[in-house]
Amino acid sequence: MTALPGTRRLLITWGILMALTLVSMVSARLDQTTDWQALPLWSAALVLMATGFKAHCVLMVYLNLRAATPAWKGVFIALTLLTLTLIAAGYLAGRFHLVG
Repeated sequence: MTALPGTRRLLITWGILMALTLVSMVSARLDQTTDWQALPLWSAALVLMATGFKAHCVLMVYLNLRAATPAWKGVFIALTLLTLTLIAAGYLAGRFHLVG
């Protein structure tokens, strides 16, 4: 039988997730002007890093992948990285007008 995460771990993880959400929100608003523009590269990178760490926390703590086999962990982490890579590629393509 695998151990479930304790209340303390769940609350600490929840606090970290909320803090990272605030970091993402603030970084997205720092260089905002009145016109619709793409986020600066550093801001988009910060949002993607925070999102990746948040996804990792949710997978390991709330889905309890800490107790899973390395294969399951690897698959979920690889899918998360693939998703973040596709989002980053879409951002870069739009930012530097590589498509259309």
